[in-house]
Amino acid sequence: MLPKKDMFGITRFRESMRATRADRGPKYVVESMDAAGKHVHTAQVRVLDYDLNVTRDPENARACFSSQSHDFDIGLHRTQSWKPLLGTGIFTSQGETWKHSRALVRPQFSKEQISDLDLAGRHTQELLDKIVPGLDGWTDTMNLQPLFYNFALDTITEFLYGYSVHAQNHRAHATLPVVSGMDEPNLLELGANFDHGKRWIEERGAFYKWYWLMSSKDFDHRCREIHKLVDWFVRIRLQVGEKGRDSAVEDEGKKKFILLDELAKETQNPLELRNESLSLLFAGRDTAGALLGWVFYFLARHERVFKKLRSIVLETFGPSITGEISFAQLKACQYMLHMINECFRVAAVIPLNERVAVRDTTLPRGGGPDGSQPIFIPKGRQILIATYAMQHRADIWGEDVEEFKPERWEGRKVGWEFLPFGAGPRNCLGRKWISVAPLRTKVVGRNTCLLET
Repeated sequence: MLPKKDMFGITRFRESMRATRADRGPKYVVESMDAAGKHVHTAQVRVLDYDLNVTRDPENARACFSSQSHDFDIGLHRTQSWKPLLGTGIFTSQGETWKHSRALVRPQFSKEQISDLDLAGRHTQELLDKIVPGLDGWTDTMNLQPLFYNFALDTITEFLYGYSVHAQNHRAHATLPVVSGMDEPNLLELGANFDHGKRWIEERGAFYKWYWLMSSKDFDHRCREIHKLVDWFVRIRLQVGEKGRDSAVEDEGKKKFILLDELAKETQNPLELRNESLSLLFAGRDTAGALLGWVFYFLARHERVFKKLRSIVLETFGPSITGEISFAQLKACQYMLHMINECFRVAAVIPLNERVAVRDTTLPRGGGPDGSQPIFIPKGRQILIATYAMQHRADIWGEDVEEFKPERWEGRKVGWEFLPFGAGPRNCLGRKWISVAPLRTKVVGRNTCLLET
């Protein structure tokens, strides 16, 4: 058990909240566990009036996500914290309700049409158009992160709904069909509403069972505005069908894959269509935008890696793209994938995951003098799986663990020590879009995922 700093766990809670607000949450977990001992990889922590377990042990991650997944589920408090924004859908439901959501959404991601590089290409060009060099060939100092989030938002809204919100280029907005009984929503504020809504969700999640204390008129307003926009897209689909789409998404008469169209073939329930598509919008925008930011962050600071990657890309695809690049060709560019894996490992876009025990059970490691024996986990106990901390263990990754080195992935076979966003039955449906190292196991959940569902 991590040493108590006071009788009621208030100091630990305050430290955690301060670290989170300073964007140091993942580092705080590592520092807290290291303070107890470099060999301590699973610990019990007292926070306010409840105990939880934190683990950076791959075997415990395997148990929570796969081999003992029947003993664990997402917590009710996570569900209630997220529901005001995402409703009851694939990220917030449990049990049979979750199975229904998963069965509804999963088949859409097995279709080859989702690998639409033309869609990504158009929005990539809009991104590049925002980066204008001066007469000397260099740009002024600029913040790229908003551009990456705009790119992700434009791409995912077109993929989901057939209409891009064109956050990158407001003048490119298409004229949306008229929806009787609804005012046209504000497309331009979607990104800001997501940012503020996510911030409130994070605050509510940090308060765990006291989540209800973190509510505000601003949070309610952000949720309403997001729902209004998604309801607009859903109503268009239910009223107009697959006709009347934005002409920009048509390419030489080829029918584009639109996820909402596919979902609407399975259900006509507008609330269900909103919740499931909104969950995917929320996941796709944030993780893709954050990953792009980290890729550029590391490449800008590691000239050797940048030059090596650029040389390989030029050799593989040539100095100018005259033909089509397939998704298979991109996945075959191994060094690029190693670089992406290393971004996932060092930065951990989703640095912490969680499960709650649905019955009295055990975790395989954390007990005994050396932490190698099982430990008892009572029903209702929250388990925090610290993926960032796990991916920064020197005893697993080597003494150069803090170094950004894509070459570490060459020939490397990894297991449960590399789980950027969870695994198992709730693994990410979009995992095929980003190829990462396969797990050395045959159990359910052998693919690393972008964001668990």
